[in-house]
Amino acid sequence: MIFTRWSAKLPGTQRRAAARSDRPAPGTPAVPPTAAPVPPAEPATADGTPSAPTAATTTGSVPAARAEHADPAPSQDRTPATLPPTVDALSVHDILGTIPALVAVVYGPEHRLAYVNGAYASVFGPRPAGRTAREALPELDALGLLPLMDQVLRSGKPRTVKSRKVPGGDRTRDGYYTFTCTPIEVAASGPAPDPEVACVAPHKGVLVFGAEVTDQIESAERLRASEARQREAAVTLQRSLLPQELEQPDDLCVAATYQPGGTDAAVGGDWYDVITLGAGRTALVIGDVMGRGVRAAAVMGQLRTAVRAYARLDLPPHEVLQLLDGLAAEIDASQIATCVYAVHDPNEGRLVYASAGHLPILVRDPDGTVHRAAEPTGPPLGTGGWLHTSGSVPLGPGSSAVLYTDGLVERRDKDIDHGVEALERAFAGAAGAPDIVCDRLLRALGITATHDDDVAILVLQHPARTGHDAELFHNAALELHGGTEAAPRARAFASGVLASWRFSPELHDLGVLAASELVANSLQHGTPPMRLRLRRTDRRLIVEVTDGDDHLPRRRRAEPADEAGRGISIVATIASSWGSRRTPGGGKAVWCEFALPRG
Repeated sequence: MIFTRWSAKLPGTQRRAAARSDRPAPGTPAVPPTAAPVPPAEPATADGTPSAPTAATTTGSVPAARAEHADPAPSQDRTPATLPPTVDALSVHDILGTIPALVAVVYGPEHRLAYVNGAYASVFGPRPAGRTAREALPELDALGLLPLMDQVLRSGKPRTVKSRKVPGGDRTRDGYYTFTCTPIEVAASGPAPDPEVACVAPHKGVLVFGAEVTDQIESAERLRASEARQREAAVTLQRSLLPQELEQPDDLCVAATYQPGGTDAAVGGDWYDVITLGAGRTALVIGDVMGRGVRAAAVMGQLRTAVRAYARLDLPPHEVLQLLDGLAAEIDASQIATCVYAVHDPNEGRLVYASAGHLPILVRDPDGTVHRAAEPTGPPLGTGGWLHTSGSVPLGPGSSAVLYTDGLVERRDKDIDHGVEALERAFAGAAGAPDIVCDRLLRALGITATHDDDVAILVLQHPARTGHDAELFHNAALELHGGTEAAPRARAFASGVLASWRFSPELHDLGVLAASELVANSLQHGTPPMRLRLRRTDRRLIVEVTDGDDHLPRRRRAEPADEAGRGISIVATIASSWGSRRTPGGGKAVWCEFALPRG
């Protein structure tokens, strides 16, 4: 390869050099190659056909090139110009000059410039030969290729850098090129016109080859932008479907956090919710829809809406999951979801829950001991054919619990049990308010903005109240055995308790009336055992009556001539809210609430 006065010893160069050594010196008349000697006429056989050729007749034939089949000997009227061209006869200089890629050849430890092709000159302009790359090729220095060329020169191994941006200059847009630096040998090919750069011995050099990848880079950028828009839409949808503000129960302190996966991960279907059920009870939900993107977020939104609707029925946790299981299959048979639905009752001091393929709830006792809520755990929602069951775990004053999705504890290189154990250790030492505990758990488990999965955490605390706060929370209960004296005893009990709690006369009278109507309804339609419970929190007064009959009352319009049927209507009219539910041991509970004035 001849570049002005330098040649690169690339594969096949030796053959081309030998071919050039046979050419006449400048100024010498060219001598046309002699044709191969024509063999003498061969004797014919008796039938007039030529006889078989002898060894002597083949001496003038053209040898086969590169171990291919030999061509027949040229005839006398066939000139060398008609021979097919070979690669050895082509000029590497001309080849490199016509390709659209950028080509530059440098030599020596200072990377002196030997050659640039036309494509290179059209991008960066003409470059003077013989000068160092730092002087003659400042663009390579700006692209950070000079250290790479040093490595190639020392190691003798090619190196490649991808997608380097080249300013457009006079062009309409910037370009992107992938540069490959390949070690070569550059040898002298004649007397040097400049004695300062004269060189006789071969030098090691580097061939810099730049292939334009602008279209590929722009396509990739458009694809990334499209994916970013889709991810942003999924994140926006996901966050809009999550509670914008958690309901805060009277007896629990609750906080939650949601963190979508990093920019390289599509948004999943994690969700959480807190639902006040009335009578001081609270439902807590966390779930995870399998899959990614907008579809998973949409399914999540439908399931969350369904959970809130089913929760208003005040069903046991396993019955709520049973309804969700059938709904999930109807929404999308290809989507499954895990879920935990739990209900906290401050009167019982327990957390009753059911799980559909979800990770176990972690509970921290007042002494700091952390344990997992035991089974039962059924299959994920949407699989069908499974009867879910409920379990319970103590959650009295001073206790805390955490519900979470698998993104918090699952790692690709570890078993998920290791992650749950790490969460147990972190939860044991995470003190503070629920929102602070959420942040500490995220940090302890190494969750950052680049985490590859969605994470949802729901932390609840049942605070142990003392001092003035304890004075705002009271409970009082009366066992009723039926009979004609039950109603007067209930009214007298309610009046005395409400007076001791220093309610206003108006609220006192309303509370006594509600207790009287609920007890009368239970005496008429229920069965023993019966109990009247009064509960006061810092925000409401709760009146609740339980009995052994599981038929739930309903509000109906009583006709003027009816002697009964007005009790529930009276309660619904004077109370802030009312409701009923079946109790786990059989029977029912009917309750109503009165909102306390803000002091």
